[in-house]
Amino acid sequence: MTSESSSCADTGLLDPGREAAGGACETGDAAYLRALLDAEAALTRAQAALGLAPAGAAAAVTAAADPARFDLRSLAARAAGGGNPVIPLAADLTAAVGAEYGPYVHRGATSQDIMDTATMLVAVRALGPVLAGLGRAERALARLAAGHRDTVLPGRTLTQHAVPTTFGLKAAGWRALVLDARDRLTRVRGSLPVQLGGAAGTLAAFQAYGAPDPAALTERYARELDLAAPALPWHTLRTPIADLAGCLAFTAGALGKLAVDVLTLSRTETGEVSEDGGGGSSAMPHKANPVRATLLASAARRAPQLAATLYGCLAAEDERPAGAWHAEWEPLRDLLRLVGGAAGHAAELAEGLRVHPDAMRHNLARTRGLIVSERLTALLTPVLGRARAKELLTELARRAHAEDRPLRELLGEQPELAGLDLDEATDPARYTGFAGPLTDRALERR
Repeated sequence: MTSESSSCADTGLLDPGREAAGGACETGDAAYLRALLDAEAALTRAQAALGLAPAGAAAAVTAAADPARFDLRSLAARAAGGGNPVIPLAADLTAAVGAEYGPYVHRGATSQDIMDTATMLVAVRALGPVLAGLGRAERALARLAAGHRDTVLPGRTLTQHAVPTTFGLKAAGWRALVLDARDRLTRVRGSLPVQLGGAAGTLAAFQAYGAPDPAALTERYARELDLAAPALPWHTLRTPIADLAGCLAFTAGALGKLAVDVLTLSRTETGEVSEDGGGGSSAMPHKANPVRATLLASAARRAPQLAATLYGCLAAEDERPAGAWHAEWEPLRDLLRLVGGAAGHAAELAEGLRVHPDAMRHNLARTRGLIVSERLTALLTPVLGRARAKELLTELARRAHAEDRPLRELLGEQPELAGLDLDEATDPARYTGFAGPLTDRALERR
């Protein structure tokens, strides 16, 4: 199809990660239009419930607020004239309602009231699939942690082997981050408020129309939309946006930790995990690329910059800023889409992750037994003294590398160590500390 509308459409060609959790549908222009109309209709219903508008007006506005009746392309074209889409939408909705009840459309409100409230609705709706994706990821990671509680692999610090750890503990750590993200997003989602302040945050027009007090109308409006009721109008008090931005960026980063670990562990030279299926290459038929982890890592790198723009919008002058408010819309939508896709990809990654214990055992031996040198220091110090133990292990480590011999063999040649159980002392599986109990404790969290 080559129509003008299709040539201008954003199909996600350059954003392959956004579809995984339904984020595109929940944050697209059609979703915003629906939220804007929901906000307008709820405001009329709230006023009718308090006797500030006829019941017929509430019914008429709600019936007219059908997204199918409005032309998105026309609204977008006319939005430039006033700097936001609410101005042309309110005019179209008023015309759709008709002469009798049209005056009750948008009555007392300002464009920012409707735009901010709609944005909160979009966020609440978009976070549903995000939380579902996180739930799937959490359950899959819990299974991995329990199933590999005692599967030993090299712990790595500064890219090098450190001491042994377990894959169960690693998976439990990934799960803890997913739960942290879930808890933060759940808390923020439940606190997202309606916006109602009128022209300059005083609710003056609503008072003029007979509102008994600011709390009654705001609380009724919030109830109509199942959003929170703020203590104050937040036209230039952008805490809800900043909190949402922070939680979304944290979620992207938390999932990014899972991603970069999988990318590292799935390198050909390491081979300790692999994605189920993987992605192909246009040039190399043998490739099975870790695509889901790649998309997660991409999201983790993009999210902080989007959140930074939203944090910058906290500096909003007067009772409505020129530019700061407007600068929020696209970065917030991009962030919701990004995290929505990331949550879906994280679920698929965790559910299909393949673990390769044989490769882990092979890699544990790469340093010829030196991965347990810390333990040997602790065991030999009471026998040889601290200085001699350090001297001996330093010399044997050098020889293990130079002669390509296992540390266990070199230790067995030392007369002063006769009588020590060197097989047990050099077994990496005997030096995982409290990895098992820590994994158990982490899995107690629900």
